[in-house]
Amino acid sequence: MDGADPPRPLAGIARGELGVLPSGAGGLPRRRVVAGLLLATVGLPLETAVLVHLRGDLARESTLLVYMLGVVVVAVLGGAVPGLLAGACSFLLVNWFFTPPYGTFAVHDRSSVVDLVVFLLGALVVSVVVEVGARRRAVAERDRLESRLVARFSAAEASAAGVEDVLGQVRTLFSMATVALLEEDGTVLASVGPEGVGPASLSVPAGQGLVLAAYGADVFAEDRRLLEVLAGSAARAWERQGLAAQAAQAEQLAQTDRVRAALLAAVSHDLRTPIAGIKAAASGLRQPQMDWEEGEEDELLASIEEGADRLADLVDNLLAMSRVQAGALSVHPRRVALDEVVGRALLSTGSRGVEVAVPEDLPAAWVDPGLLERVLANLVANAVRWSPADHPVRVSASELGETLVVQVVDRGPGVSPGRWEEMFQPFQRLGDTSRDGVGLGLAIARGLTEALGGRLAPGQTEGGGLTMSVTVPVAR
Repeated sequence: MDGADPPRPLAGIARGELGVLPSGAGGLPRRRVVAGLLLATVGLPLETAVLVHLRGDLARESTLLVYMLGVVVVAVLGGAVPGLLAGACSFLLVNWFFTPPYGTFAVHDRSSVVDLVVFLLGALVVSVVVEVGARRRAVAERDRLESRLVARFSAAEASAAGVEDVLGQVRTLFSMATVALLEEDGTVLASVGPEGVGPASLSVPAGQGLVLAAYGADVFAEDRRLLEVLAGSAARAWERQGLAAQAAQAEQLAQTDRVRAALLAAVSHDLRTPIAGIKAAASGLRQPQMDWEEGEEDELLASIEEGADRLADLVDNLLAMSRVQAGALSVHPRRVALDEVVGRALLSTGSRGVEVAVPEDLPAAWVDPGLLERVLANLVANAVRWSPADHPVRVSASELGETLVVQVVDRGPGVSPGRWEEMFQPFQRLGDTSRDGVGLGLAIARGLTEALGGRLAPGQTEGGGLTMSVTVPVAR
């Protein structure tokens, strides 16, 4: 086998390149034995008929050599049984037709007796030698095929084949109705093939407390060794599959722990700041001995209102992020005018000086307006935060094939392309030292956009800055 060959399913190998496993104990195939018997039954009478006409011109020794050649041909073709039969028949035919007195089995000449006995022994030896050689060739071929099969299964294990793949290959190789991997108490772990095919016709230990059970199988005794090797491969595939599941679960738990740690680190400051402001303002208003000047009470009330708004935004972002990560968003798309959604998004952010270039004649978008409004509001708020005062944020929209593209353009410092994916991770503030917010705006925007069936992609603004492009489908 070429070590560079890629792993292939054993179903194709067993029926094609590798063929059917030969029987290690059965010698030649049955079809060759039948062919040898037919050749002995038909060929020897024809050979005798020809030699009888030449009996006067040929010596008995030459006749024996011709018959010996026939026995060798029959033995090579059919093995020991046809060879022995051909040798015995040849002995009788030579004795009857070519040893005086003709037409009887009596032999009067001692030399003739020696010739016939030597001929018979020679025919027996040739037949046995041919049969032994055929059996050895069959065993060698079987060992070679077994080695190739084991190598193929090893390659499949190296490529992380699943237990069902291994069982399916075993089922095809041995022509089984159903093959299953069981625990010792009979619990089925994995199976391939129809169910309800009766009791197992063969059970092979697979190691690690597992058993490979075959249903409707006709397996030779010499196949059991190979089947045990393949059963071990199935057990290792099951163990590998379980380890992979445990690793995935451990990675998920680690990711959850990382998110929790990042959440605690992010909200520890953002929760305390507005709460402290609200508490300080409320405590000041409750002081009866304080004589507030005109406008000071309004400032304290405005501080309380601002802190409450910041808390509400923080809680809304956290809840939105949890719904995005859990896939629990409720999306209700409908036809909606894009300029209306952009207008409501700008009003919700309270941002002023934003340039808007959304044509009124654009086709309607097929989106959930509330979710798209939240996406655009988060993008605009992020762009306003980074844009200098003399370079206002620009929101534009255009039609592109069967989609609509909304672009939020800022002229801030921008983000290098190598960090574009990083800025969409939760709790990320790339270069932001203000500690304002928990870094969820862009992560929420991407999650909501994907829930809408759209796409959010960053790009570089010509002259410096960042351009966020939201692509949504057109309403048909």
